[in-house]
This record gives sequence, C-alpha cells and structure tokens, in this order.
Amino acid sequence: MTSRVSVWARSLLCGLLGACFVTGLPTVADATFEIPAGETIVDQDGIQRAIPQKEAYELYDPAIGRNFDLKNFWMRADLRVRPEWRNGTCFGGASPIGGACNSFGGFNGAGGASPTSTNGQAGLANPGKSASDFYIQQWARLGVGYDLSPDVNFYMEIIDSATWGANGSNLNGGDGGDPLNHNGAVSGGAGNNGRLGVRAAYMLIRDLAGVRGLGVKAGRQYLVFGNNSLFGHFDWANTGYSHDGVMMSYSTKKFDSYLGWFRNSESDIGQAAPVGSVQNNISNPGGNTLNNGSANIDADMIIFYNQLKSVSGFLIEPFYVYYRNNYNSADNAAQGLGTPKHSQQIRHMIGNRTELRRGNWDAINETAWQFGHMADGLGIDNQRNVSINAWATRNWLGYTWYEWEWKPRVAIGFDYASGDGNANCSVGGTAQAGYACRTANIFENFFPTNFIHTGFMLNSAWKNSIQPQVNIQARPSRRDHVELWAQMHYLPNARDNWYRGSQSVLVFSRPDNTTNHVGNEVDVAWTRMFADGKVSLSALYGHFFSGAYVRNNLGTNKDQDWGVVQLWLNF
Repeated sequence: MTSRVSVWARSLLCGLLGACFVTGLPTVADATFEIPAGETIVDQDGIQRAIPQKEAYELYDPAIGRNFDLKNFWMRADLRVRPEWRNGTCFGGASPIGGACNSFGGFNGAGGASPTSTNGQAGLANPGKSASDFYIQQWARLGVGYDLSPDVNFYMEIIDSATWGANGSNLNGGDGGDPLNHNGAVSGGAGNNGRLGVRAAYMLIRDLAGVRGLGVKAGRQYLVFGNNSLFGHFDWANTGYSHDGVMMSYSTKKFDSYLGWFRNSESDIGQAAPVGSVQNNISNPGGNTLNNGSANIDADMIIFYNQLKSVSGFLIEPFYVYYRNNYNSADNAAQGLGTPKHSQQIRHMIGNRTELRRGNWDAINETAWQFGHMADGLGIDNQRNVSINAWATRNWLGYTWYEWEWKPRVAIGFDYASGDGNANCSVGGTAQAGYACRTANIFENFFPTNFIHTGFMLNSAWKNSIQPQVNIQARPSRRDHVELWAQMHYLPNARDNWYRGSQSVLVFSRPDNTTNHVGNEVDVAWTRMFADGKVSLSALYGHFFSGAYVRNNLGTNKDQDWGVVQLWLNF
C-alpha cells in the first residue's frame, strides 16, 4: 500500500511540475517494475521524442550538458564604430522621404500636381536646401561555436546594431531615450523593440551519412557567392544579410555544388505555434487581405550554385535561382514594378560567372537572365499579369604589377542591368496615366554587397543601370591600402527610376524624362591595418557630380559629398 501511495504521489508531483518528460526524478517504471536482466525501457515517458542523447529537463538546478567539452568550444567577435556624413543628400533638394528624394506625380511652381514638372519634395519646390546629414553607427557581433565532432559544428552569432542616440525615444532631446534605456524602446525598432538580434544560428554537418564531400548547413546563415554581386554578406550595412533555410553542398577536386532552400518570409501558419499552442505565427501580412489567412502567403528562394575548377586559371560558376513571393499583390509594391522583392511573383534566374587569374591579369564576367511573371501591384487581384524578362552583366579586366613594391593594380569595368519604361505604372497602388503594366523587365538585384560594385556612396544598384568605371589600387606598405575609383552612371531606360544601393528608388523619373546621364562619381579610400591585422582604420571620401538627369528630374544642379571614418576590431 505504501508503495502504491508513493507511486501516485510521485506521479502527481510530476504532473504539477510539468515534468512528465523529466528523467531527473525516479519514474514509475523505475520504482515499481522489475525489468529482466540486460533489458532497458527505451521510451520511459511513453512519447517518442526523436531527440538524440537528450539532456534531462532539470527541476531546479541545471547541470552542465554531458556532451560538453571546453576544448571544443570557440568564439569570435568584432566591433565597429563608424561616423558618416553626407552633404547634399538629395543634390540641393529637401531630405529624403521614405528614402526617395522625390515623390511620383510631379510638382509645379504653385504646388499643384503636373505630370511634366519637377517631381515631389526636391528641386524647384525647395530652393536653397541641402539636406546634409551626420550620424554614427556601431555594431558589436559575438559568435560562439562548438565542434561536437570534427564533422559536426554548432554556431550562433548575435549582433547589437545601433545608431548613436537613435535606439531609444527620440523625444525631449534624448531625455528618457538612450541614456536611460540602453537596450532600446518601443520607438527603437521592430522585433524585440530594440537593437539586439541573431545574425546566424545553424548546425553544419560534413560528410553527411558517411558520404565524403557531402554536407548540410541548417538554420540561419550567410549566403555569399561569387563576388557578392547577387548574394553577399553586405557587411558594409549595420546589420548585413542572413537567411533562414537549409543548404546542401557537395565538394570534389573538380567541382563544388550547392543546393539550398530558404524561407525569406512566413506569414500566418498557425500550426507553427512559436508563441504557444494553436496561436498565429509571429508575423502577419498587413494591409491587403485578398488571401489573408492562407498558409501559402510566404516568400521562398531556391539556389543551385556550382563552381567548376577543372580548367586551369579559370573558375566557372553556373547558377540557377528560383524566387517565389506569394504575398498579396499590393503588400510590397509601393514603388511600382521596381519595388525590391515585389510581392506576388515567380522569378527564375539563370546565369554564369567566370573568373580568370593568370599571371598579372585578372578578369571577371557575370551574366544573368531573369524570367517569370508578376502581379502589377494595383491590388485588384492576385493575377500575375505582367511578364518578367530582365538581364544584367558585370565585367572587369585588371592588371597587377606584383613585382613592384607597391603592388599597383589598374582595372576597367562595365556593368549593365535592364530597366522598364513602364516601371511606374502602379506607384502607390494607383494606375498611372501614360503607363501600361504589361512587362516587368527590371533586373532584381536580390541580396548583394553593392558597396563594392556600384560605388562607395551607394547611389546606384544593379538595376536599370549602365556603369563604366576605372579603378586604381596600391599597397604603399604591408599595412596600408589606397584606392581611387571613378564611375559614370547612366540609366538604360530613361522612364524607369534611379535606384540606390539598397535597391529602392532614389529618384522617381518624370513621365516625359529623356535624359539618362545620372552623374559621375569619384571615390578615394585609405585603410591601415595594425595589431597584427586584427584592427583597421579607414577613411573614405566620395564626390558625386550631378548630371543632366538630376537637373531634369529634381530641378537642381547641386553635387553631393560623402565621407566616413571607420574603426573596426576583429578577433
């Protein structure tokens, strides 16, 4: 009788503590059943959990995991502080609104709308304005890793990203903001209402299932291919890109292949229940509700990337990308057909990147073609009624004098990315007169590191862009690197817009615009490495000479200056 009371008492305690999965307490089976010699109860809790060597759910005092060994633990970190200033942000016009220097629709001298006059917030409507800006950005990243075995790795990286004085309340001159609320406030941003986030969190398994060269990386991870033209880390930004998904890889001496699926956005699948049983997921599509409540409102991306290494001196990289965005037609379409990651689309991309390095010469050619269908963004229905036919090419030819002390390098480049004269057919979700939403031939730049391709000032993206350029680099010492970069910026389609490095619109083109010379940019950069290469100090300056396009669409001929000083510690 006493034994039965003890068993029932333990069972009741287990239920009250929510510890039916706890192996730290003696279970009913341990206390009452006699097990034949050499036998064990495989599933003591009656529930198959499929958790390998699961640690006990402790009642009070957690124990160090029995799989942990300090010698397999490692970490890395970096800290960056960067003051940045920009003079003449919109070339003499007012400050950007939503990142754009004007609004679509026009402005006449009296303030009324006119489709043939200077657009929006800048230019003639705001004479004498310069819209200069200065701010300081900072990030700190801490990555921790653990090698469970030589072929199994766990990694997690947290990032604290901030702009000085901007992550708390901005009211009352900062009183009650950052000085009192160091981790952010409601006004400080989305997500956790602050500045702390997870940039990477994945497991990496090599030689999967005993197959040499076969690996899988599952979780939040970076995507960096080629020279960052389409998929890069974008470490120049204060957060950088990372993606949630699974990447398979197979590596041999002659070729490497990568196949990955990534979910870029998840809307409303209640079954996921990340915040409790049968609750909605964390995010929900806002605004338009044509298909709200459907488990198909997601954004997915599939990448098949290959590296062929069998040709001496060459690296050949053919690739295919599939992008499907099922969000409602007008959920993400405010800037017209050129809106980055426009909603309700299926886009295919086929391309190849070839790199040559032989002797003193180096050359790169990357060409990609995109096709598919997309909704016009008017929000009337979710029909993908416009066809996608876009392409881009990036080319560099360089020569380095390795035998010289300063190792000087001179290179010339030419970039092109297609645009579409009807890009503004549905700006703001409204049909615009004089445009027809039939095609969407604007090249999608995906997730690049544009800073190293389109100019340090980030006044251009790889979309509706023509950019001839020349680049000169040298290493005056083992610690110093200097660079001079000059570019000319043109639009292949004058009725399409001028897109900035973030791929959103910088300037909306007038409906009658025929000028396509945006301007010319000159950049100068110096970097010095010290502390055995763990610390860098950089100073960069850029000047943008505005072209006829700026005068025609913003009503101003002002230039723009940009500068940055950057201190970066890495260990």
